[in-house]
Amino acid sequence: MIAAHTRTWWRATLALCLGSFLVFINLYAPQPLLPALRESFGVSTLGISLVMSVSTLALAASLLVFGPLSDAIGRGAIMRVSLLVSGLLSLALALAPTFESLLALRALQGFVLGGLPAVAIAWMGDEFERPALLSAVGLYIGANTLGGISGRVVGGAVAEIGGASASFLAVGAMTMAGLVVFWKLLPPARAFTPRRFELRGALADLRAHLATPPLIGAYLLGGINFMIFINQYSYITFRLAEAPFGLGTRLLGLIFLTYLGGTLGSSLSGRLAARWSQPACMMLGILILMGGTAVTLAGSLAWIIAGLTINAFGFFLAHSMASSWVGRHARRARGSASALYLVFYYSGASLGGFWLEPFWRAAGWHGVTLASWLMLGVTLALAAWLWRGERRQAQGAELALASSPQTSSSRSTRPQDDL
Repeated sequence: MIAAHTRTWWRATLALCLGSFLVFINLYAPQPLLPALRESFGVSTLGISLVMSVSTLALAASLLVFGPLSDAIGRGAIMRVSLLVSGLLSLALALAPTFESLLALRALQGFVLGGLPAVAIAWMGDEFERPALLSAVGLYIGANTLGGISGRVVGGAVAEIGGASASFLAVGAMTMAGLVVFWKLLPPARAFTPRRFELRGALADLRAHLATPPLIGAYLLGGINFMIFINQYSYITFRLAEAPFGLGTRLLGLIFLTYLGGTLGSSLSGRLAARWSQPACMMLGILILMGGTAVTLAGSLAWIIAGLTINAFGFFLAHSMASSWVGRHARRARGSASALYLVFYYSGASLGGFWLEPFWRAAGWHGVTLASWLMLGVTLALAAWLWRGERRQAQGAELALASSPQTSSSRSTRPQDDL
Protein backbone atom coordinates (compact mmCIF):
# COMPACT_ATOMS: atom_id res chain seq x y z
CA MET A 1 0.00 0.00 0.00
CA ILE A 2 1.20 3.51 -0.83
CA ALA A 3 1.93 5.71 2.19
CA ALA A 4 1.05 9.39 2.31
CA HIS A 5 3.48 11.96 0.89
CA THR A 6 5.90 9.44 -0.58
CA ARG A 7 7.23 9.95 -4.10
CA THR A 8 4.80 7.36 -5.50
CA TRP A 9 1.90 8.96 -3.61
CA TRP A 10 2.67 12.36 -5.10
CA ARG A 11 3.02 10.93 -8.59
CA ALA A 12 -0.27 9.03 -8.41
CA THR A 13 -2.12 11.90 -6.76
CA LEU A 14 -0.85 14.39 -9.33
CA ALA A 15 -1.93 12.11 -12.18
CA LEU A 16 -5.43 11.62 -10.79
CA CYS A 17 -5.77 15.33 -10.03
CA LEU A 18 -4.75 16.14 -13.61
CA GLY A 19 -7.26 13.62 -14.95
CA SER A 20 -9.99 15.13 -12.77
CA PHE A 21 -9.00 18.61 -13.99
CA LEU A 22 -9.39 17.52 -17.62
CA VAL A 23 -12.77 15.88 -17.02
CA PHE A 24 -14.28 18.99 -15.52
CA ILE A 25 -12.82 21.35 -18.10
CA ASN A 26 -14.77 19.41 -20.71
CA LEU A 27 -17.93 19.06 -18.65
CA TYR A 28 -18.36 22.71 -17.64
CA ALA A 29 -16.87 24.78 -20.47
CA PRO A 30 -20.35 25.50 -21.99
CA GLN A 31 -21.87 26.85 -18.76
CA PRO A 32 -20.92 30.55 -19.16
CA LEU A 33 -22.11 30.32 -22.78
CA LEU A 34 -25.70 29.48 -21.82
CA PRO A 35 -27.18 33.00 -22.10
CA ALA A 36 -25.54 33.51 -25.51
CA LEU A 37 -26.53 30.04 -26.72
CA ARG A 38 -30.10 30.67 -25.58
CA GLU A 39 -30.27 33.73 -27.82
CA SER A 40 -28.47 32.01 -30.69
CA PHE A 41 -30.74 28.97 -30.84
CA GLY A 42 -33.93 30.73 -29.71
CA VAL A 43 -34.77 28.26 -26.93
CA SER A 44 -36.06 28.74 -23.38
CA THR A 45 -34.03 28.98 -20.19
CA LEU A 46 -34.92 25.38 -19.33
CA GLY A 47 -34.20 24.25 -22.89
CA ILE A 48 -30.70 25.69 -23.03
CA SER A 49 -29.90 24.25 -19.61
CA LEU A 50 -30.15 20.83 -21.30
CA VAL A 51 -26.66 21.51 -22.70
CA MET A 52 -25.46 20.86 -19.15
CA SER A 53 -28.18 18.45 -18.04
CA VAL A 54 -27.81 15.87 -20.82
CA SER A 55 -24.07 15.56 -20.22
CA THR A 56 -24.36 15.16 -16.47
CA LEU A 57 -27.24 12.68 -16.82
CA ALA A 58 -25.27 10.64 -19.37
CA LEU A 59 -22.25 10.78 -17.08
CA ALA A 60 -24.37 9.44 -14.22
CA ALA A 61 -25.61 6.56 -16.39
CA SER A 62 -22.09 5.68 -17.51
CA LEU A 63 -20.95 5.24 -13.93
CA LEU A 64 -23.15 2.17 -13.64
CA VAL A 65 -21.09 0.71 -16.49
CA PHE A 66 -17.57 1.88 -15.71
CA GLY A 67 -17.65 1.19 -11.96
CA PRO A 68 -18.46 -2.54 -12.11
CA LEU A 69 -16.36 -2.93 -15.27
CA SER A 70 -13.33 -1.51 -13.48
CA ASP A 71 -13.70 -4.10 -10.72
CA ALA A 72 -13.23 -6.74 -13.43
CA ILE A 73 -10.62 -5.33 -15.85
CA GLY A 74 -8.80 -2.68 -13.82
CA ARG A 75 -9.02 1.08 -13.57
CA GLY A 76 -6.03 2.59 -15.42
CA ALA A 77 -7.02 1.69 -18.99
CA ILE A 78 -10.58 2.96 -18.46
CA MET A 79 -9.31 6.35 -17.28
CA ARG A 80 -6.84 6.75 -20.16
CA VAL A 81 -9.21 5.78 -22.97
CA SER A 82 -12.13 7.81 -21.64
CA LEU A 83 -10.00 10.96 -21.49
CA LEU A 84 -8.84 10.39 -25.07
CA VAL A 85 -12.39 10.05 -26.44
CA SER A 86 -13.59 13.02 -24.37
CA GLY A 87 -10.97 15.27 -25.94
CA LEU A 88 -11.89 14.13 -29.43
CA LEU A 89 -15.57 14.85 -28.76
CA SER A 90 -14.76 18.40 -27.61
CA LEU A 91 -13.14 18.95 -30.99
CA ALA A 92 -16.24 17.50 -32.68
CA LEU A 93 -18.53 19.85 -30.72
CA ALA A 94 -16.93 22.79 -32.51
CA LEU A 95 -18.49 21.48 -35.74
CA ALA A 96 -22.02 20.81 -34.43
CA PRO A 97 -24.39 22.45 -36.96
CA THR A 98 -27.67 22.38 -34.96
CA PHE A 99 -28.89 22.52 -31.39
CA GLU A 100 -30.02 18.89 -31.62
CA SER A 101 -26.59 17.70 -32.79
CA LEU A 102 -24.97 19.73 -30.03
CA LEU A 103 -27.12 17.98 -27.44
CA ALA A 104 -26.36 14.56 -28.94
CA LEU A 105 -22.60 15.14 -28.84
CA ARG A 106 -22.81 16.50 -25.30
CA ALA A 107 -24.71 13.40 -24.19
CA LEU A 108 -22.06 11.13 -25.73
CA GLN A 109 -19.29 13.20 -24.21
CA GLY A 110 -20.94 13.04 -20.80
CA PHE A 111 -21.03 9.26 -21.04
CA VAL A 112 -17.31 8.85 -21.76
CA LEU A 113 -16.34 11.53 -19.23
CA GLY A 114 -17.68 9.19 -16.55
CA GLY A 115 -14.75 6.82 -17.04
CA LEU A 116 -12.34 8.64 -14.75
CA PRO A 117 -14.63 9.84 -11.92
CA ALA A 118 -16.18 6.38 -11.72
CA VAL A 119 -12.92 4.71 -10.78
CA ALA A 120 -10.39 7.30 -9.54
CA ILE A 121 -11.34 7.14 -5.86
CA ALA A 122 -11.66 3.36 -6.09
CA TRP A 123 -8.09 3.31 -7.51
CA MET A 124 -6.98 5.27 -4.44
CA GLY A 125 -8.89 2.91 -2.15
CA ASP A 126 -7.04 -0.05 -3.65
CA GLU A 127 -3.56 1.47 -3.61
CA PHE A 128 -3.41 3.99 -0.73
CA GLU A 129 -3.23 3.55 3.02
CA ARG A 130 -6.17 5.17 4.87
CA PRO A 131 -4.35 8.45 5.85
CA ALA A 132 -3.00 8.66 2.31
CA LEU A 133 -6.52 8.13 0.91
CA LEU A 134 -8.05 10.96 2.97
CA SER A 135 -5.33 13.41 1.96
CA ALA A 136 -5.45 12.42 -1.71
CA VAL A 137 -9.25 12.64 -1.95
CA GLY A 138 -9.16 16.22 -0.69
CA LEU A 139 -6.60 17.18 -3.35
CA TYR A 140 -8.52 15.23 -6.01
CA ILE A 141 -11.75 17.07 -5.21
CA GLY A 142 -9.77 20.31 -5.26
CA ALA A 143 -8.69 19.46 -8.81
CA ASN A 144 -12.38 19.06 -9.67
CA THR A 145 -12.90 22.68 -8.72
CA LEU A 146 -9.86 23.89 -10.66
CA GLY A 147 -11.07 22.00 -13.73
CA GLY A 148 -14.52 23.50 -13.37
CA ILE A 149 -13.05 26.98 -13.01
CA SER A 150 -10.69 26.59 -15.94
CA GLY A 151 -13.33 25.17 -18.26
CA ARG A 152 -15.69 28.05 -17.58
CA VAL A 153 -13.05 30.78 -17.65
CA VAL A 154 -11.45 29.44 -20.83
CA GLY A 155 -14.85 28.78 -22.38
CA GLY A 156 -16.10 32.27 -21.63
CA ALA A 157 -12.91 34.10 -22.58
CA VAL A 158 -12.36 32.27 -25.89
CA ALA A 159 -16.05 32.59 -26.82
CA GLU A 160 -15.79 36.36 -26.36
CA ILE A 161 -13.18 36.35 -29.15
CA GLY A 162 -14.09 33.50 -31.46
CA GLY A 163 -17.50 32.20 -30.43
CA ALA A 164 -18.61 28.86 -28.96
CA SER A 165 -16.82 26.78 -31.61
CA ALA A 166 -13.48 28.31 -30.66
CA SER A 167 -14.18 27.46 -27.01
CA PHE A 168 -14.73 23.79 -27.79
CA LEU A 169 -11.56 23.67 -29.92
CA ALA A 170 -9.50 25.22 -27.11
CA VAL A 171 -10.82 22.78 -24.53
CA GLY A 172 -10.24 19.82 -26.83
CA ALA A 173 -6.63 20.86 -27.45
CA MET A 174 -6.00 21.28 -23.70
CA THR A 175 -7.41 17.82 -23.07
CA MET A 176 -5.21 16.09 -25.62
CA ALA A 177 -2.08 17.80 -24.27
CA GLY A 178 -2.97 16.94 -20.67
CA LEU A 179 -3.69 13.33 -21.57
CA VAL A 180 -0.06 12.80 -22.61
CA VAL A 181 1.12 13.87 -19.15
CA PHE A 182 -1.55 11.81 -17.37
CA TRP A 183 -0.60 8.71 -19.36
CA LYS A 184 3.03 8.96 -18.25
CA LEU A 185 2.41 9.92 -14.62
CA LEU A 186 -0.13 7.32 -13.48
CA PRO A 187 1.81 4.40 -11.91
CA PRO A 188 0.72 0.80 -12.53
CA ALA A 189 -1.72 -0.67 -10.01
CA ARG A 190 -0.13 -3.04 -7.50
CA ALA A 191 -2.89 -3.94 -5.04
CA PHE A 192 -5.80 -4.37 -7.47
CA THR A 193 -7.38 -7.84 -7.51
CA PRO A 194 -9.61 -8.39 -10.56
CA ARG A 195 -12.99 -9.98 -10.19
CA ARG A 196 -14.61 -11.79 -13.09
CA PHE A 197 -17.40 -9.58 -14.38
CA GLU A 198 -20.84 -11.07 -13.96
CA LEU A 199 -23.97 -9.03 -14.51
CA ARG A 200 -25.76 -10.84 -11.70
CA GLY A 201 -22.85 -10.18 -9.35
CA ALA A 202 -22.62 -6.53 -10.37
CA LEU A 203 -26.33 -6.02 -9.72
CA ALA A 204 -25.99 -7.80 -6.39
CA ASP A 205 -23.16 -5.42 -5.41
CA LEU A 206 -25.30 -2.41 -6.33
CA ARG A 207 -28.23 -3.76 -4.30
CA ALA A 208 -25.92 -4.37 -1.35
CA HIS A 209 -24.63 -0.80 -1.49
CA LEU A 210 -28.17 0.58 -1.64
CA ALA A 211 -29.13 -1.57 1.35
CA THR A 212 -26.27 -0.17 3.47
CA PRO A 213 -27.61 2.81 5.48
CA PRO A 214 -24.29 4.72 5.80
CA LEU A 215 -23.84 4.53 2.03
CA ILE A 216 -27.36 5.48 0.98
CA GLY A 217 -27.24 8.48 3.33
CA ALA A 218 -24.04 9.72 1.69
CA TYR A 219 -25.45 9.05 -1.80
CA LEU A 220 -28.55 11.17 -1.16
CA LEU A 221 -26.58 13.90 0.56
CA GLY A 222 -24.10 14.25 -2.31
CA GLY A 223 -26.77 14.16 -5.00
CA ILE A 224 -29.09 16.74 -3.45
CA ASN A 225 -26.26 19.11 -2.50
CA PHE A 226 -24.91 19.05 -6.06
CA MET A 227 -28.40 19.47 -7.49
CA ILE A 228 -28.57 22.83 -5.74
CA PHE A 229 -24.98 24.00 -5.98
CA ILE A 230 -24.28 23.50 -9.69
CA ASN A 231 -27.67 24.75 -10.88
CA GLN A 232 -27.36 27.88 -8.79
CA TYR A 233 -24.48 28.79 -11.08
CA SER A 234 -26.60 28.28 -14.19
CA TYR A 235 -29.36 30.57 -12.89
CA ILE A 236 -26.93 33.18 -11.56
CA THR A 237 -25.59 33.57 -15.12
CA PHE A 238 -29.11 34.41 -16.30
CA ARG A 239 -29.47 36.89 -13.42
CA LEU A 240 -26.12 38.57 -14.08
CA ALA A 241 -26.61 38.71 -17.87
CA GLU A 242 -29.71 40.84 -17.36
CA ALA A 243 -30.06 44.40 -16.04
CA PRO A 244 -28.74 45.95 -13.87
CA PHE A 245 -25.56 43.84 -14.21
CA GLY A 246 -25.49 43.12 -17.97
CA LEU A 247 -22.35 40.96 -17.87
CA GLY A 248 -20.98 39.52 -21.13
CA THR A 249 -19.73 35.99 -21.77
CA ARG A 250 -16.14 36.66 -20.68
CA LEU A 251 -17.15 38.22 -17.36
CA LEU A 252 -19.70 35.48 -16.73
CA GLY A 253 -16.87 32.97 -17.15
CA LEU A 254 -14.84 34.84 -14.55
CA ILE A 255 -17.70 34.44 -12.05
CA PHE A 256 -16.65 30.81 -11.79
CA LEU A 257 -13.37 31.83 -10.19
CA THR A 258 -15.46 31.68 -7.02
CA TYR A 259 -14.87 27.93 -7.28
CA LEU A 260 -11.49 28.66 -5.69
CA GLY A 261 -13.40 28.72 -2.43
CA GLY A 262 -14.18 25.07 -3.12
CA THR A 263 -10.53 24.30 -3.82
CA LEU A 264 -9.72 25.62 -0.36
CA GLY A 265 -12.62 23.75 1.26
CA SER A 266 -11.70 20.40 -0.25
CA SER A 267 -8.00 20.88 0.49
CA LEU A 268 -8.76 21.56 4.16
CA SER A 269 -11.14 18.61 4.44
CA GLY A 270 -8.42 16.15 5.46
CA ARG A 271 -7.30 18.38 8.35
CA LEU A 272 -10.86 18.93 9.54
CA ALA A 273 -11.59 15.19 9.38
CA ALA A 274 -8.62 14.60 11.68
CA ARG A 275 -10.33 16.76 14.34
CA TRP A 276 -14.02 16.04 13.85
CA SER A 277 -16.07 13.18 12.51
CA GLN A 278 -16.86 13.15 8.80
CA PRO A 279 -20.63 13.63 9.29
CA ALA A 280 -19.92 16.64 11.52
CA CYS A 281 -17.80 18.11 8.72
CA MET A 282 -20.65 17.41 6.28
CA MET A 283 -23.04 19.36 8.52
CA LEU A 284 -20.57 22.23 8.73
CA GLY A 285 -20.23 22.33 4.94
CA ILE A 286 -24.01 22.37 4.41
CA LEU A 287 -24.52 25.19 6.94
CA ILE A 288 -21.83 27.22 5.17
CA LEU A 289 -23.56 26.56 1.83
CA MET A 290 -26.87 27.76 3.27
CA GLY A 291 -25.21 30.91 4.60
CA GLY A 292 -23.49 31.68 1.31
CA THR A 293 -26.80 31.32 -0.52
CA ALA A 294 -28.26 33.96 1.78
CA VAL A 295 -25.40 36.35 0.92
CA THR A 296 -26.18 36.05 -2.82
CA LEU A 297 -29.52 37.79 -2.21
CA ALA A 298 -27.63 41.08 -1.99
CA GLY A 299 -27.97 43.53 -4.87
CA SER A 300 -24.23 44.21 -5.09
CA LEU A 301 -22.08 42.20 -7.51
CA ALA A 302 -19.28 42.09 -4.93
CA TRP A 303 -21.57 40.51 -2.34
CA ILE A 304 -22.91 38.03 -4.89
CA ILE A 305 -19.35 36.96 -5.67
CA ALA A 306 -18.61 36.63 -1.95
CA GLY A 307 -21.71 34.48 -1.48
CA LEU A 308 -20.78 32.19 -4.37
CA THR A 309 -17.27 31.78 -2.94
CA ILE A 310 -18.70 30.83 0.46
CA ASN A 311 -21.05 28.41 -1.27
CA ALA A 312 -18.16 26.71 -3.06
CA PHE A 313 -16.20 26.32 0.17
CA GLY A 314 -19.13 24.73 1.98
CA PHE A 315 -20.23 22.51 -0.87
CA PHE A 316 -16.82 21.01 -1.61
CA LEU A 317 -16.10 20.48 2.07
CA ALA A 318 -19.28 18.40 2.36
CA HIS A 319 -18.63 16.64 -0.97
CA SER A 320 -15.08 15.64 0.01
CA MET A 321 -16.35 14.17 3.26
CA ALA A 322 -19.23 12.30 1.64
CA SER A 323 -17.14 10.77 -1.15
CA SER A 324 -14.38 9.57 1.19
CA TRP A 325 -17.09 8.29 3.58
CA VAL A 326 -18.23 5.97 0.78
CA GLY A 327 -14.68 4.72 0.28
CA ARG A 328 -14.43 3.92 3.99
CA HIS A 329 -17.78 2.16 4.38
CA ALA A 330 -17.83 0.07 1.19
CA ARG A 331 -16.77 -3.40 2.34
CA ARG A 332 -16.49 -4.83 -1.17
CA ALA A 333 -16.68 -3.73 -4.82
CA ARG A 334 -15.33 -0.26 -4.07
CA GLY A 335 -15.47 0.65 -7.74
CA SER A 336 -19.22 0.19 -7.96
CA ALA A 337 -19.73 1.83 -4.53
CA SER A 338 -17.87 4.97 -5.59
CA ALA A 339 -19.59 4.92 -8.98
CA LEU A 340 -23.00 4.71 -7.33
CA TYR A 341 -22.20 7.79 -5.25
CA LEU A 342 -21.45 9.67 -8.45
CA VAL A 343 -24.63 8.34 -10.08
CA PHE A 344 -26.61 10.13 -7.38
CA TYR A 345 -24.27 13.12 -7.58
CA TYR A 346 -24.64 13.75 -11.30
CA SER A 347 -28.28 12.69 -11.45
CA GLY A 348 -28.92 15.44 -8.94
CA ALA A 349 -27.11 17.92 -11.18
CA SER A 350 -29.18 16.93 -14.20
CA LEU A 351 -32.48 17.24 -12.31
CA GLY A 352 -31.75 20.52 -10.55
CA GLY A 353 -33.07 22.68 -13.36
CA PHE A 354 -36.47 21.01 -13.17
CA TRP A 355 -36.61 21.73 -9.41
CA LEU A 356 -35.38 25.33 -9.60
CA GLU A 357 -37.12 26.47 -12.82
CA PRO A 358 -40.64 26.93 -11.30
CA PHE A 359 -39.17 28.95 -8.43
CA TRP A 360 -37.12 31.04 -10.89
CA ARG A 361 -40.19 31.79 -12.99
CA ALA A 362 -42.26 32.68 -9.92
CA ALA A 363 -39.81 34.84 -7.97
CA GLY A 364 -36.47 35.08 -9.78
CA TRP A 365 -33.35 34.67 -7.67
CA HIS A 366 -35.35 34.90 -4.42
CA GLY A 367 -37.26 31.84 -5.57
CA VAL A 368 -34.03 29.99 -6.37
CA THR A 369 -32.76 30.80 -2.88
CA LEU A 370 -35.91 29.45 -1.23
CA ALA A 371 -35.78 26.28 -3.32
CA SER A 372 -32.13 25.84 -2.35
CA TRP A 373 -32.79 26.15 1.37
CA LEU A 374 -35.60 23.60 1.22
CA MET A 375 -33.32 20.95 -0.26
CA LEU A 376 -30.32 21.85 1.88
CA GLY A 377 -32.48 21.36 4.96
CA VAL A 378 -32.98 17.77 3.81
CA THR A 379 -29.24 17.15 3.41
CA LEU A 380 -28.51 18.73 6.78
CA ALA A 381 -30.91 16.22 8.35
CA LEU A 382 -29.18 13.39 6.45
CA ALA A 383 -25.76 14.45 7.77
CA ALA A 384 -27.13 14.59 11.32
CA TRP A 385 -28.54 11.08 10.85
CA LEU A 386 -25.14 9.78 9.71
CA TRP A 387 -23.52 11.49 12.71
CA ARG A 388 -25.91 9.84 15.17
CA GLY A 389 -25.38 6.47 13.51
CA GLU A 390 -21.61 6.81 13.78
CA ARG A 391 -21.85 7.73 17.47
CA ARG A 392 -24.11 4.76 18.19
CA GLN A 393 -21.68 2.45 16.40
CA ALA A 394 -18.73 3.85 18.38
CA GLN A 395 -20.60 3.47 21.67
CA GLY A 396 -21.55 -0.10 20.77
CA ALA A 397 -17.91 -0.92 20.00
CA GLU A 398 -16.82 0.51 23.36
CA LEU A 399 -19.44 -1.54 25.22
CA ALA A 400 -18.42 -4.70 23.34
CA LEU A 401 -14.78 -4.10 24.20
CA ALA A 402 -15.58 -3.45 27.85
CA SER A 403 -17.61 -6.66 28.15
CA SER A 404 -15.23 -8.92 26.20
CA PRO A 405 -13.80 -11.94 28.09
CA GLN A 406 -10.22 -10.78 27.55
CA THR A 407 -10.95 -7.39 29.08
CA SER A 408 -12.75 -8.95 32.05
CA SER A 409 -9.89 -11.39 32.59
CA SER A 410 -7.26 -8.66 32.54
CA ARG A 411 -9.23 -6.70 35.12
CA SER A 412 -9.59 -9.67 37.48
CA THR A 413 -5.86 -10.43 37.40
CA ARG A 414 -4.65 -6.90 38.19
CA PRO A 415 -2.71 -6.61 41.49
CA GLN A 416 -4.81 -5.42 44.43
CA ASP A 417 -2.56 -2.45 45.16
CA ASP A 418 -3.42 -1.08 41.73
CA LEU A 419 -7.10 -0.87 42.62
